[in-house]
Amino acid sequence: MPELADIFRAAGPAYRAARQNRLLPSQRRAMADIVACRTPALGGSLYACEDCAAFVYRYHSCRNRHCPTCQQDRAQDWLTRLRARLLPCDHYLLTFTLPQELRALARSNQKQVYDLLLREAAAAVQTLADDPAWVGGTLGILAVLHTWSRTLTYHPHAHLLVTAGGLSADGHTWIKPAHPRFLMPGYMLSQVFRAKLRTALRRAGLAGKVDPAVWERSWTVHVQQIGRGEYAALYLSRYVYRVALSNDRIERFQNGMVTFRYTHAPTGHTRRMTLSVDQFIDRFLLHVLPRGFPKVRSYGLLSPGNRKKLDRARLILEQHARAASPPRPALNEDTSAAPHPAPLTDPTPARCCPFCHGPHLHFVQRLRRSRAPP
Repeated sequence: MPELADIFRAAGPAYRAARQNRLLPSQRRAMADIVACRTPALGGSLYACEDCAAFVYRYHSCRNRHCPTCQQDRAQDWLTRLRARLLPCDHYLLTFTLPQELRALARSNQKQVYDLLLREAAAAVQTLADDPAWVGGTLGILAVLHTWSRTLTYHPHAHLLVTAGGLSADGHTWIKPAHPRFLMPGYMLSQVFRAKLRTALRRAGLAGKVDPAVWERSWTVHVQQIGRGEYAALYLSRYVYRVALSNDRIERFQNGMVTFRYTHAPTGHTRRMTLSVDQFIDRFLLHVLPRGFPKVRSYGLLSPGNRKKLDRARLILEQHARAASPPRPALNEDTSAAPHPAPLTDPTPARCCPFCHGPHLHFVQRLRRSRAPP
């Protein structure tokens, strides 16, 4: 099966030559990093297997956030850190989609518009949460930016992981949502978000570039309950380090054409799309973010400035959980039928021999970076 790096190696030089004045530095860097990822160009380490005497080369990852080869490891590391931050309560996933009329503006002003998209989406949620009719407290909010659809078209949207409840203003009470079946209505969120983003774009001097009709149409905000903290973290980790296209979705690359599969949202069926290699690279590079732009933001109780409030909310929730937990069964009681949750991480050892699958690899030497181009 071809990988994205194979496509960039074969078609990248001609693509860059034809578009040398139109490619952003971040796009050039992403292409170069993906090509070099886990190759001698980045150096690595040599190991020997004590079981089968084979030598195993482990080359370094590029660590570029757009590379499909090395993002899975980063997702696991991030998930471990996130578990320590999330509160032990139910969570909702809210999705705010930027309307079609604003996407050209976002594409030409990425840092400004992406920043406003995340910030005003979180502000809209907290505005409604301040109303006791919905919550009446400060929520914990984690926002993640995505820019693609399943067919790699440009589709900027924000995923927000939101606590089902908030800390009261005096910091003494955890307030659950007023309606136990939902956090707040999506149609109201969309109206508040639309008004806040319009004001923010006006202040940034960008409102004059927008078709006024967009402020009269309905916007889309989707609200979904996804479970308690640890499982919510696992769910969101798939979003945080997901890249526009994973290698396992690429099925064919031949005769200058690339075929990849995707899931058709209305039906859930698997479909395939075939594009010329230049069109394919065009679509992928649409989703390369500006250098240094943080695609994950924390707001409310999860913001860095609210560490004391976060600790206070955790203490209250843990006290509630202990008070509500059932008594432990006696030692002689049969608990063999009790369900056990599936592990959230892969238990496979990190260093296994790819030939005999034995766990006994030992370090031999460090491999320096290759001076030859990748």
